[in-house]
Amino acid sequence: MKKILPIAVSSFCSALLAVLLFNYFQKPKTIFIDKSDGSAIYANYGESEPFSGIQQRTFLSSAPTDFIAAAEKVTSSVVNIRAMESSSYGWWGGNSHGASSGSGVIISPDGYIVTNNHVIEDGNKYQVTMGDHREYDAKLVATDPFTDIALLKIEEHNLPSLTFGNSDSLRVGEWVLAVGNPFNLESTVTAGIVSAKGRSIDILEGEYTIESFIQTDAAVNPGNSGGALVNTNGELVGINTAIITRSGKYEGYSFAIPSTLVQKIIRDLRDYGEVKRGLLGVKIGPVDDRIAHELRLPAVEGVYINSVTTDGGAEDAGLQSEDVIVGINGVKIRAIPELQEQVGRLHPGAVIKVEYIREGRRYSANVTLKDKDMASKIVVKSDDDSLLGMMGFTLRELSADERRKMRVSGVYVENIKVGSVIEKTEMDPGYIITKVGEVKVSSVQEVLNELKKKRGSEVYLEGFYENYPGEYYYTFMVK
Repeated sequence: MKKILPIAVSSFCSALLAVLLFNYFQKPKTIFIDKSDGSAIYANYGESEPFSGIQQRTFLSSAPTDFIAAAEKVTSSVVNIRAMESSSYGWWGGNSHGASSGSGVIISPDGYIVTNNHVIEDGNKYQVTMGDHREYDAKLVATDPFTDIALLKIEEHNLPSLTFGNSDSLRVGEWVLAVGNPFNLESTVTAGIVSAKGRSIDILEGEYTIESFIQTDAAVNPGNSGGALVNTNGELVGINTAIITRSGKYEGYSFAIPSTLVQKIIRDLRDYGEVKRGLLGVKIGPVDDRIAHELRLPAVEGVYINSVTTDGGAEDAGLQSEDVIVGINGVKIRAIPELQEQVGRLHPGAVIKVEYIREGRRYSANVTLKDKDMASKIVVKSDDDSLLGMMGFTLRELSADERRKMRVSGVYVENIKVGSVIEKTEMDPGYIITKVGEVKVSSVQEVLNELKKKRGSEVYLEGFYENYPGEYYYTFMVK
């Protein structure tokens, strides 16, 4: 008996020590249970909660896949936009027909809506339908074809609007939602990841185009243009604009304008009626392997300066042709779209730090941006100039000889801007305006006064061409 007792005590102590050591080193773990009804649950057990019941777990890696809160936050702020074209005035009156349809995003409670220029460019009357089916007539504030952005306004208050997020913080692989309101189907939400940033797909035309798209694989189809690209927090990080497709349908490549660029564009459109662009004053090209080798670049990246503009900001700061820009304000520049986006956010007068490589050595310079007229500050046009500019034509009074020769008073149309409201009426330069509506006019100021009275509504012009018989009438919407 005396021999058995020590052995039993020793065995008990060994067993107890083994259990204690096992519990110390073995952490609580998750058990997957496959229920007979086909559903799946997660159960936990440990010292503090032994079989205390089922507890739903949300793991960090799965958190971005829960888009419910973001979708609920966004859908009421995305609207359908219908652009209608009103035909020119004639003896039998005018009429309207549908021109195009797309989506838009409410960006302020007082009714400002951002969309793509290509959604509204073929119309002169605009109808906005909310997610709750309320309908409004919208006024076109201004457009910027170079970035494919347009700004509309409806007369309403306390509207649900989206908060701008920082598109710079987006990372490749991050989850995003594309939200549109196509064909009055109410809001449609799709999900995907950021596939790339700073993409150029050569769809915009003009000297000042900026293409630095966010590429995603979120499904975007016709009718979703102008809709919202948001992060999982429901913040606006882009405006969905284009897809690349051979079939005409979505094939996995969609592109959005970054929100940081959109903010600058719409502020300018609201405040000035046009975009005030700060320009570096350089003509640029891509860097290829040959250029990188010849200029002793550390990598095949950056933006090559072909030439500098006389009296431009770059020339003033000492930049030269064959320099390669590799940074703007501390942001690395690998390609042209990144440079365009960084500079495109700024106004004339902004001073930026440009990092560049010359003959294998790295330098930096402070460059003051200028506008296309070489002014280093924002030049605000008068309301009269702005209105005529938005309409798209240049006017002058008839000379005394012209009035005597034609025996008429009126206003001469000298020039018409391509793609403008006036150009879409098919008016030609040389048209002589004699009436705005029912009011006779004989000076540019009289034309302006009548157009101001008609802002937000339709107006028709009556007039003639010197070498063509008869009267001609043109109808358009005054912005």
